[in-house]
Amino acid sequence: MTSPDPAFTEPLHVGRPNIGDPEEFLRLVQGALDRRWLSNDGPLVRELETRIAERLGVAHCVATTNGTIALEIAIRALGMTGEVIVPSFTFVATPHSLSWQGITPVFADIDPDTHCLDPASVRRLITPRTTGIIGVHLWGRPAPVTELEEIAEEHGLQLMFDAAHAFGVSLGDRMVGSFGRAEVLSFHATKFFNSVEGGAIVTDDADIARTARLMRNFGFAGEDDVVYEGTNGKMTEVCAAMGLANLGALDEVVTTNRRNYDAYVRELQGIEGVSVLPIGEQGRSNYQYVVMLIDEACAATREEVLAALRDNNVLARRYFWPGCHRMEPYRTMFPEAGANLPETERVAERVIVMPTGTSVDEQAVAAIARIVRARVEAA
Repeated sequence: MTSPDPAFTEPLHVGRPNIGDPEEFLRLVQGALDRRWLSNDGPLVRELETRIAERLGVAHCVATTNGTIALEIAIRALGMTGEVIVPSFTFVATPHSLSWQGITPVFADIDPDTHCLDPASVRRLITPRTTGIIGVHLWGRPAPVTELEEIAEEHGLQLMFDAAHAFGVSLGDRMVGSFGRAEVLSFHATKFFNSVEGGAIVTDDADIARTARLMRNFGFAGEDDVVYEGTNGKMTEVCAAMGLANLGALDEVVTTNRRNYDAYVRELQGIEGVSVLPIGEQGRSNYQYVVMLIDEACAATREEVLAALRDNNVLARRYFWPGCHRMEPYRTMFPEAGANLPETERVAERVIVMPTGTSVDEQAVAAIARIVRARVEAA
């Protein structure tokens, strides 16, 4: 419930959609309407796939209806079965994409400095039933790719990455998209690059790309020729139109995100127990998320700070609280999992994800910081 005179009259959301070029979007949609070709691998979808593949430097991009379907298809295309190691500190779609297919997600701990998978934890969890690892690139910074690739090769495991946070991110000079056997992107409306709803599988493996294309269209290899078990994972032309309209504005969005990130760091400086998670220097970032951390030195609790923000119409979020291992069905399946996930549980109690993107400016960031500072000082 907001206070009588909140700092913001309109709610300030995390992940409010960035809209690149509305006129271009409408022009592309009109073209689709004129062609009367709205789905089923239309020309806008194919153009979006080509441009994304070129941007990421990969051979293949298979666009899908959303990132979750892309995860499910990629998991099946890689032949994962039995047990697959994933972080618990991720959006619940990651383990759900496994469990929906009868695969057991095994939750590994994270590095407290990066919030990405801890390779040492992954090693400890490998059993004879393990067939794969899904690394998650988090907050616009890459997972420990090299270490996970070494583990996968050593144990003969399939390796893929959930790159929902990492479109436009690089590790050194190499763009996220070509690591492991495949990577999965999300173009949901809340992502810094969106196609309203959408996702994609990107890979350099021609066999994986071919299988994924079959699976996203019910297994059809021709008009009446079903050769594979499949589902309906096709992206529509309208969604592809939004993606194409937004591609041209990506650099501007990243610049805005970087400006907001720097403003949060500057404005929150000096508040004891409050900090912004560093992006790191591993390569290019999209600055998609601003992660504020509330540690033990802060006079106010994370929940008190969050409540003060929400009272002022700042709808900050607890990502990914309380951790997938504490959500159903995993809470019942693995009641003792938390004992092996100390860093996951500690980080999950500290994180507040802050509003950013093109709907936020430096003045808004300064006002948000004043709310945080006032609440901490009041405590």
